[in-house]
Amino acid sequence: MGSMSTGVTACFRASGSSGTKFLGPSQPKALCMTAAGTVVDGKLETVKAVRKRGVDGRVRRFEEIPHTGRNGWINLLKFWRENRFQQLHKHMERTFNALGPIYREKVGTLSSVNILLPSDISELFKSEGLHPRRMTLEPWATHRETRNHRKGVFLKNGEEWRSDRLQLNKEVMMSAAVRRFLPLLNDVATDFCRMLEDRVEREGRGAEEAKRSLTIDPSPDLFRFALEASCHVLYGERIGLFSSSPSLESQKFIWAVERMLTTTPPLLYLPPRLLLRVGAPLWTEHATAWDHIFSHAEARIQKAYQRLSSQGSGSVAAGGLYSGVLGQLMEKGKLSLDLIKANITELMAGGVDTTAVPLQFGLFELGRNPEVQDRVRQQVKRSWAQAGGDPQKALQGAPLLKGAIKEILRLYPVGITVQRYPVKDIVLQNYHIPAGTMVQACLYPMGRSSQVFEEPLNFDPGRWSGSREEGQRAEVMGFRSLAFGFGARQCVGRRIAENEMQLLLMHILLRFHLSVPSSEDLQTTATLILQPKTPPRITFSKL
Repeated sequence: MGSMSTGVTACFRASGSSGTKFLGPSQPKALCMTAAGTVVDGKLETVKAVRKRGVDGRVRRFEEIPHTGRNGWINLLKFWRENRFQQLHKHMERTFNALGPIYREKVGTLSSVNILLPSDISELFKSEGLHPRRMTLEPWATHRETRNHRKGVFLKNGEEWRSDRLQLNKEVMMSAAVRRFLPLLNDVATDFCRMLEDRVEREGRGAEEAKRSLTIDPSPDLFRFALEASCHVLYGERIGLFSSSPSLESQKFIWAVERMLTTTPPLLYLPPRLLLRVGAPLWTEHATAWDHIFSHAEARIQKAYQRLSSQGSGSVAAGGLYSGVLGQLMEKGKLSLDLIKANITELMAGGVDTTAVPLQFGLFELGRNPEVQDRVRQQVKRSWAQAGGDPQKALQGAPLLKGAIKEILRLYPVGITVQRYPVKDIVLQNYHIPAGTMVQACLYPMGRSSQVFEEPLNFDPGRWSGSREEGQRAEVMGFRSLAFGFGARQCVGRRIAENEMQLLLMHILLRFHLSVPSSEDLQTTATLILQPKTPPRITFSKL
């Protein structure tokens, strides 16, 4: 792979010109936006100057932004009829190709401005304010309100959000917290690979035991891994999901999370309380799934609370072992028990599919790119040997492994958008955006755009190395990887998820060679998260 080009370029020319990426409405003057500046009729001007003045002396009105139709209810009908909810990521990609790098969309009661270029995303995040807001998931908020549950930071805004978030950061985001929970994640990843080795030995093919291989759909095992890892970090206890007969209750929890995620998107475009009043089956299914999630979390929290209380509370259990995020929060006493429960439940609900599904994509991409797999494995082997069993040192010495996670999330972002409401008026692509407008950075189209990435469909962990990024504008480079969000409002479980995925891939690569029966591109579908329509089958061959 060659080095990245020195800037992101989005070109617009008068109707009929050739060689453009975006085929949006024609502009009265030739305009080419680059990382260095903007070319207006052949003259290079800075992006800042053009955005302030406008291409023809004025910034265009909000109403002039290209759009997909002014009637939100007609658009909603089209979404239902054409099944766009499940293909929303593809719909966005097609719309950018048709309308250009910015467009407006109204579906039902939800309106947004959608963007994909890093330079525009940078402008958006500069205006997010002290208390950044993202789109409130009204079905989730309505469930909490009707069931009298407290809300966690995911559903809060303003000073209340900031106060709670600062307390949570200390236990899940800070370096000291990562050092405490990393050994727990490493234990679960190691046990998962032992379980997989045993299965390959029992069920695999091959004359010699050391050379046996097994082709399976690993997704059920990956969901169990993610739940086991989440419970170990949050509650400080193992729940035995790698046994030959995992608990039915845990399987029901995984099912409930999947149903909650599937039923959320359609409910975003309709008033949830109206659906609640009329007893709509979609709302009933959604609320029932959340009820089961809360019931499962409540039982785990009560069990952990009793255990910690019998030990005198504190973050260190008997024998000097770390007792999990719950124990830390209880010991500090900065959040009420109700708020601790609310946030632990949100972390549990958001900590299974959001790691298990990217791991499916990751195993598939490593399996169909054997040369990349070998390069990552060699680096992991060297780092593991030098780390002396310290998982943190092993990860630090394997930047290609971290790059592999970033590549997985570039091609298959868990959430396909990141939303913000600017606190002041801004200008994007020479259009006026009023304060308070919901603006979405669309990650799936950005990750596959040749305007942003060289050879975007190639799986290349090396593209994220420091040497490959030299010479790139920091503003542009910093906003190409946003799978976990950005800034103060980034995913609160980011450090848990990143390390969980890296550690599992590390231990798998140390033990197995990966291959795939079919290297055809995976068909994807969007619930609240992006996932494969059919889980890929992976061949695990013992090294």
